[in-house]
Amino acid sequence: MLEQDPTISRLEDQIEWYDRKSMQSQRWFKSLKGAEVALAAIIPLAAGLGANGLITGGLGVAIVIAEGLQQMNQYHLNWITFRSTCEALKHEKFLYLGKAGDYAAANNPHALLAEKLEGLISQEHAKWTSGREQAAKGKVGTKPIQE
Repeated sequence: MLEQDPTISRLEDQIEWYDRKSMQSQRWFKSLKGAEVALAAIIPLAAGLGANGLITGGLGVAIVIAEGLQQMNQYHLNWITFRSTCEALKHEKFLYLGKAGDYAAANNPHALLAEKLEGLISQEHAKWTSGREQAAKGKVGTKPIQE
């Protein structure tokens, strides 16, 4: 019965989507940051071995490109927000299935689940949109200058 229910189907679909996207964002973030660290570590080695400026400069350019991709695509922010939403959806699923929390006393636990599910997805979308707007303005990951 639960497999055919549209609310449960949507819940399962969203848990799977957020889990997958969180893992993808985590992989991209860690890959780009790992590349940046490795490239940054190679620069002094290359300079010490007498590499020409083209090589050391190229390594620096690669670091800037990797960081630019990370900032543009917000992999770290996406990883955290997608994981948070995935875990919140799982939390609601298990409360609902266990008839616990708000669901224990609800007149219509199924309707409550649908409302909470859509609320969590809506909140995450608002956070994602806000993060994209801040990134476009260059404000994500920066601290205000204190005088």
